[in-house]
Amino acid sequence: MCGIIGIVGRSDVATALYDGLTVLQHRGQDAAGIATFDGNKLHLSKGNGLVRDVFDDASMSRLRGAMGIGHCRYPTAGSEGAAEAQPFYVNSPYGIALAHNGNLTNAPSLKREMYAEDRRHINTESDSEVLLNVFAHELQSYERARLEPHHLFKAVSGVHQRCVGGYAIVSMVLGLGLVGFRDPNGIRPLVIGKRDGIEGVEWALASESVALDILGFRLERDVAPGEAVLITDDGKLHAQQCATKRLLSPCIFEYVYLARPDSMIEDVSVYKARLRMGEKLAKKILRERPNHDIDVVIPIPDTSRTAAIPLAKALGVEYREGFVKNRYIGRTFIMPGQKERVKSVRRKLNAIELEFRDKVVLLVDDSIVRGTTSKQIVQMAREVGARKVYLASAAPPVRFPNVYGIDMPAVKELVAHGRSELEVQQFIGADWLIYQDLADLIAAVQEGNPDIPAFDTSCFSGEYITGLTGTYLEQLELLRNDEAKAQRRVA
Repeated sequence: MCGIIGIVGRSDVATALYDGLTVLQHRGQDAAGIATFDGNKLHLSKGNGLVRDVFDDASMSRLRGAMGIGHCRYPTAGSEGAAEAQPFYVNSPYGIALAHNGNLTNAPSLKREMYAEDRRHINTESDSEVLLNVFAHELQSYERARLEPHHLFKAVSGVHQRCVGGYAIVSMVLGLGLVGFRDPNGIRPLVIGKRDGIEGVEWALASESVALDILGFRLERDVAPGEAVLITDDGKLHAQQCATKRLLSPCIFEYVYLARPDSMIEDVSVYKARLRMGEKLAKKILRERPNHDIDVVIPIPDTSRTAAIPLAKALGVEYREGFVKNRYIGRTFIMPGQKERVKSVRRKLNAIELEFRDKVVLLVDDSIVRGTTSKQIVQMAREVGARKVYLASAAPPVRFPNVYGIDMPAVKELVAHGRSELEVQQFIGADWLIYQDLADLIAAVQEGNPDIPAFDTSCFSGEYITGLTGTYLEQLELLRNDEAKAQRRVA
């Protein structure tokens, strides 16, 4: 879950890239970077931390050029140090800078292949550097030619043939233009925006349409699965399908949690999808407990708010804000280390006692991953006097790891893995726990665009659309558990 953006403008784009990254900050708070090209030289600035902390006046003044890309990262398995901050850059052929959102499931074998056959050395543990070098190698055969759009599209076809997983890419090929492409299943999002300026047309690519909104770009469309787009420095857009077999299967967790509610993904309003999630969850509650005793519905801020409002209305009970959030604490889902996550919950939320005292409270959350946050929040509700504490999840049980760019924890750290819903309820200490059905979740999103044929639901269903090698999940388990991450941070 990273944020990417690219712009071809008519004047320096560094400030616009910075502004775009700030509204994509929810997608990653670990590191940020910007690369620009002034027609002669590439300028790069990146580092660990929030966007506002990585860039200062001095670094921004050096980022000259009317074309550039930006990235904000949260640490996926094996990509947690300062060396893995993006964009990455290789100087041959032509000079290529690249920013990546997603994860390659065949990165280890590709890394070996790159060294043995392509004679390219990968210097980090990041699969993004692997992908960059695959792309560079596919362009290598054209290094003596005048680079044309069809050369670029053929190179992207080669990337699709070799790389397996979920990925959205923005890249600059110096002397040619800005490139964007998605994996053949369109798992990770990428949208195209257009702006008519005084000096001519300007283009942008971004993970979410909200980044286009704040910069004044008009959302044109999503980049199609397996498609590549090229925007040359003179403002011309070229597009071509570069994968033969493709089935649009966007990640459904984008709609549950990852994306901002004011974004559009695949012509679906994230906000409206979450409203429908709340409506469908309310129907399930009424089926299971038509004579419920719920006094009040309280969302666990912020992502669940949109679903909680229609849920309360459908149940015929009051909706109340029962928690005050400290805006200066990051998202606990992407907080590194279990101890840090546990501490951050109490720093992040404070309960308003009068909304809980002597009431039967239904807490609503977007999803339950580790269960540690839910457990603490249920306890907080009891401490301020709730008579009963129920918990509703707008998503189904998360029982399996996500392998396409969301760093969900090791299987043994997923609270629903190997547990029944009753056992999860007992673990978190709720008086009742209810999950959204997967079919209802799919319907809630698909109603916004019936032409979406399928979704990546792997973290709920365990079905991986690209297929996995026999040992991949075991290897991922070793990388993703908190103990291994702590050891890497110390090292």
